[in-house]
Amino acid sequence: MHRRHLLTGLLATSAMMTLPAFGYEVNKTDAEWKKILSPETYRVLRQADTEYPGTSPLLNEHRKGIFSCAGCNLDLYSSDTKFESGTGWPSFWQPLKNAVLTKSDRSLGMERTEVLCRRCGGHLGHVFDDGPKPTGLRYCMNGVALKFRTI
Repeated sequence: MHRRHLLTGLLATSAMMTLPAFGYEVNKTDAEWKKILSPETYRVLRQADTEYPGTSPLLNEHRKGIFSCAGCNLDLYSSDTKFESGTGWPSFWQPLKNAVLTKSDRSLGMERTEVLCRRCGGHLGHVFDDGPKPTGLRYCMNGVALKFRTI
């Protein structure tokens, strides 16, 4: 690896929000999460599962509004940044400021970037670099991990 590639990678990594060192603002036991979340939402938010593509009602949500975390209600995405990615999951080109964290995910034998709720650490989905302008990013989110409200 060339030194400039290493330096570029380190700068890009430090620019991204990463996991907090001392936990999250919203902390609950597994029993508490299971009590307030549906089984499917629990599997996605708390166990990093993935919903089946094309199954979320939020995939076809086109009203003006805000998508928030199904676990802690933190506002995550504006409908202004939602787009049709053709993947079967609600997709956004940018989260709201200070809404999500990212971390490296090598769970399927490949390098991906996992997206988590900043407040409760819930698994939301993954971010990819094949999205539209202006960011070029595709935040591919599990609809079951989100709630929607109109504004």
